[in-house]
Amino acid sequence: MEYLVPGEGMSLAEKLNILSGAAKHDVACTSSGVDRRGSDRPWGGRGQSRRNAPDGYGTSAAKPMGNCVPAGICHSFSGDGRCISLLKILMTNECIFDCKYCMNRCSNDIPRATFTPEEICTLTTEFYRRNYIEGLFLSSGIIKDPTFTMELLCRTIYLLRVKYRFNGYIHVKAIPGADAEVIRQAGFYADRMSVNLELPTAEGLHTLAPNKHRRTILTPMRHIQNGIEANRNELALYRHAPRFVTGGQSTQMIIGATGETDYQILNVSESLYQKFALKRVFYSAFVRVNDDKCLPVLPGGPPLLREHRLYQADWLLRFYGFKAQELLDEKRPFFNVMLDPKEDWAVRHLEEFPIEINRAPYEKLLRIPGVGVNSARRIVAARRSCQLTFADLKKIGVVLKRAVYFITCGGRMMVPVRLNEDYIVRGLTEKKERTMFGSDGMTYRQMSLFDDGIFQKEVTAGDRLQAAAGQL
Repeated sequence: MEYLVPGEGMSLAEKLNILSGAAKHDVACTSSGVDRRGSDRPWGGRGQSRRNAPDGYGTSAAKPMGNCVPAGICHSFSGDGRCISLLKILMTNECIFDCKYCMNRCSNDIPRATFTPEEICTLTTEFYRRNYIEGLFLSSGIIKDPTFTMELLCRTIYLLRVKYRFNGYIHVKAIPGADAEVIRQAGFYADRMSVNLELPTAEGLHTLAPNKHRRTILTPMRHIQNGIEANRNELALYRHAPRFVTGGQSTQMIIGATGETDYQILNVSESLYQKFALKRVFYSAFVRVNDDKCLPVLPGGPPLLREHRLYQADWLLRFYGFKAQELLDEKRPFFNVMLDPKEDWAVRHLEEFPIEINRAPYEKLLRIPGVGVNSARRIVAARRSCQLTFADLKKIGVVLKRAVYFITCGGRMMVPVRLNEDYIVRGLTEKKERTMFGSDGMTYRQMSLFDDGIFQKEVTAGDRLQAAAGQL
């Protein structure tokens, strides 16, 4: 296979600087749901014996490196609160598309670079050996055409698994429009795959990404879903069948670039969970990186608080039994940002409260603000042997400063409370921080792999490269 190499002649450090920066706005990169440990055998970790090892990799010096367990990988956090857990890079920031919101669009005059598969393998394994990372998040701009790009990504993760024995977590993007067989092959080497929905509605996609179509995005989602289901049946019959995308698939939506309401966004997410069995839908606050008349101007910066509320609502959809139609409706299509979505639902449905802790079923307990999944289970288990009091609830882990407005213990409330929306909203918000995400001096800033703020001014570019490579 021949590779197009924009920026040929650049050093590996220069490419890394460009392509790690180009990937930082893609947030769809968690590592939950995968359980695969490293192996002490020279060749294994995926149910293979020494006889199955490729030539030259059957000795004890070539043990698989890395492991991936359900707790995920070592996480760090950037200043804006985003989780940075993987070596997150693009294969290339060359792109044949001209999406108005993307810094890598073909009409932008920016430095371009492309990694070869071997270079990505080298970076991943060397960063892993230095304990910088536990896995790889690999995406790409569209170079030449979608199928060619997907072949490059597939070739890279194949080399990582087979030649370099990398047994850690790999998340790879499936390229919309690529050949289904190439996507399927990539799925046997990746732990998680994702296809970015980009924007919540087809109308928004047509406006800001005229080269992309909803159908070409949903088609690879369906291929991955069908592959996961087929693989589940194969594993039931054959224990050592190759595993396909064991961590499931996810997607990402940009929030605030177009005029969709929270209600529309939640309905799209709910539909994706039901129709495509996604593990996660990620919400990315819109960051204006291009000057374009089609893009909104956000004086207050990226809508990070709105993004946060959507994540909380998404959690309610996945684990608390809520439906999008319950949380919002057409008459009230946005959340009250000063309340979390469960509080917002509760104050608009006061006819459901108060709930008696000692008698309410598990499903009802989950709807009480301040009661989580774990605390609801503890309540159900503890009340089998005794009648619970408010002191018991505090020990169990219930957040009483929220729950106190909505519960009774033994038929009594903890303090006298009026079941009035305005009264309860004042009580819930009076002690909350009203300057979240911005007005307390924090500003939005994406973390960069090459962060100038951590280096002194007199440090040279060569010193920075040595620091990144673990040589200082």
